[in-house]
Amino acid sequence: MEQDIKKDKEIILLSISGQDEPGVTAQLTEVLAKHDALILDIGQADIHNNLSLGILFQSTDGNAGDILKDLLFKSYDLNVTVKFSPITDEKYEKWVGLQGKNRYIITILGRMLTARQIASVSKIVAEQGMNIDDIKRLTGRIPLDQNERSPKASVEFSVRGTPNDIELMQRSFMQLSVDQQVDISFQEESMYRRMRRLICFDMDSTLIETEVIDELAVRAGVGDEVKAITEAAMRGEIDFSESFKQRCALLKGLDVSVMQEIAENLPITEGAARLMRILKKVGFKIAILSGGFSYFGNYLKQQLDIDYVYANDLEIVDGKLTGRHLGDIVDGKRKAELLRLIAQVENVDIRQTVAVGDGANDLPMISIAGLGIAFHAKPKVKENAKQSISTIGLDGILYFLGYKDSHLDEQM
Repeated sequence: MEQDIKKDKEIILLSISGQDEPGVTAQLTEVLAKHDALILDIGQADIHNNLSLGILFQSTDGNAGDILKDLLFKSYDLNVTVKFSPITDEKYEKWVGLQGKNRYIITILGRMLTARQIASVSKIVAEQGMNIDDIKRLTGRIPLDQNERSPKASVEFSVRGTPNDIELMQRSFMQLSVDQQVDISFQEESMYRRMRRLICFDMDSTLIETEVIDELAVRAGVGDEVKAITEAAMRGEIDFSESFKQRCALLKGLDVSVMQEIAENLPITEGAARLMRILKKVGFKIAILSGGFSYFGNYLKQQLDIDYVYANDLEIVDGKLTGRHLGDIVDGKRKAELLRLIAQVENVDIRQTVAVGDGANDLPMISIAGLGIAFHAKPKVKENAKQSISTIGLDGILYFLGYKDSHLDEQM
């Protein structure tokens, strides 16, 4: 009796391909509905108006043969190709058992993407014994006229399985990034990845394409000395707090009017305005956590609609810098503390946070954030950050968050 019942309920995978037209999916599923089939899984993709549709169904009363016959006739009418693959109960149960386990998202990002880059990423995935479930393009459709093309391209892989050696996999991605000038993000898929709510930025060489303290130093006639100290600090070669004090001392006597001149001409990083506009639209809280100066952070706060600014204050007496600072120095440790504090104030889980920076003093906040990104960063920072962007502007972060241009264009 039990054997007869099992035969009555066959599991079959339909694979349908062909020119996509309105109503194809509707008419094929209507055939299944007529026979009271149970749909166990369904997925569809459309590439250049070519349909790829998969339906996993179970017949309910021994009528699998009739269903297949009707599907063949209907597919002929629709001018699509249909293939049938029987699935055993054991294979289906094994597939069900994999649900929700060990799923990762790989995002590939660059000025343009080549077949070599896609092949190299796919090879690393295969070598780690993992399987690609889904691939989708996040950036817009690519016109043939190169002059009309977007200066960025991104593709997202959904992969499943347990890496044979996750550290080796990440090192392989990092080396591939260097060799082929492409950015690769490898993230574990979870509800937190799609529910980020707080993003914290370094300011100098991240939100703006300069180090403000270097700009001040040039005006003070000590540009070379300050720049050398700045670069050593960003590389992590000297303590940030000590370097900060040394650089401030060299600015003694500079007229405060210079600060306004520099603020009004800050070079905003490529993609920053678009990124901020979209993040605010979808409900993010945005913070600047900077080892630079609050004067310039507050200027950006107004310009980019930023919620929080924590940076350093310069002491000013009689309209001139004294060479000293006020209050505690915002160093790497303080940045991490502030990220946690703001998350607590905003009632945001730390796994819903993003931290972005380029220097060694950004590593503490990058390391504790749910998504830490080294942006056009120094080598030491890239080596210690799990994610990095070096090929395009700040709006590349949107693709690491899983947003698609098509959705953004519709809503923005």
